[in-house]
Amino acid sequence: MKKLVVFMVAIMLLAGCTVKQKSENDKPVVVTTIGQIADAVSAIAGDYVEVKALMGPGVDPHLYKATQGDLSKLESADVIFYSGLHLEGKMLDVFEKMKESGKSVAAISESIDESELLGNEMDANLYDPHVWFDINIWKTAVHQITETLSDKYPENKKEFNKNEAIYFKELDDLSAYAQQRIGEIPASGRVLVTAHDAFNYFGRSLNIEVRGLQGLSTESEYGLKDVQEVVDFLVGNNIKAVFIESSVSDKAMKAVIDGAKEKDQDVKIGGEIFSDAMGKEGTKEGTYIGMYKHNVDTIVNALK
Repeated sequence: MKKLVVFMVAIMLLAGCTVKQKSENDKPVVVTTIGQIADAVSAIAGDYVEVKALMGPGVDPHLYKATQGDLSKLESADVIFYSGLHLEGKMLDVFEKMKESGKSVAAISESIDESELLGNEMDANLYDPHVWFDINIWKTAVHQITETLSDKYPENKKEFNKNEAIYFKELDDLSAYAQQRIGEIPASGRVLVTAHDAFNYFGRSLNIEVRGLQGLSTESEYGLKDVQEVVDFLVGNNIKAVFIESSVSDKAMKAVIDGAKEKDQDVKIGGEIFSDAMGKEGTKEGTYIGMYKHNVDTIVNALK
């Protein structure tokens, strides 16, 4: 009860607060949730803004709850970007409060046409939020960043559009690279088995079958039946490798490997791939393009 009161008081203070903190360089402050969005903002806005991401490497956005420090960062922000589609489900009330207080807040994935979104088997009213794994529709979400920043800072619109064109060319090159590399895997071996269903857009765009032990959100629980179903699938299809995720415990996948071993199927961990979070800042995997390439290369090298 005490934590709830503290949280509500913080929200009330944020909604009514008029004090604006400045960035160290006196630039507009843009706060994002996941690193994928922060990376895109940096590509579009360049040196015109200071970008702060709330969720770093290994952080699961499905389970993430805003801290007092996060609330302070959000209040000091000039613009706030989050993914939406219930990816950051435990923070939705915070974003609504920010909008009500007059903040520029955008859920970039909700700019994607519904016809391009994948459904959620657990809830017919929701969509799969992991849209950054389909490069083409991710470009639509990134364009929302350009639009929002251009509306907020029209004097820099020309530069934002120029940066977007450069970034989109890099994304097109990334898409071509992924298609070429995935083509190295025999068609019968193009099966990606991971801890949770974060890769359905990846699978659809690259023609790979995807199986996840948990549902679209890591909030969903898995049981012995789920493990057994994945084990049976691995054995029945002679799948040699499964993959762990950087932001999800590997406990579940180890149970799958042990289960397959009991049925005389030798299954290895093909490597660690990035799903809801990217790599450490300053590394190749700490960028969207580097993270995506890492995933493609890890999957291909294990399955070809």
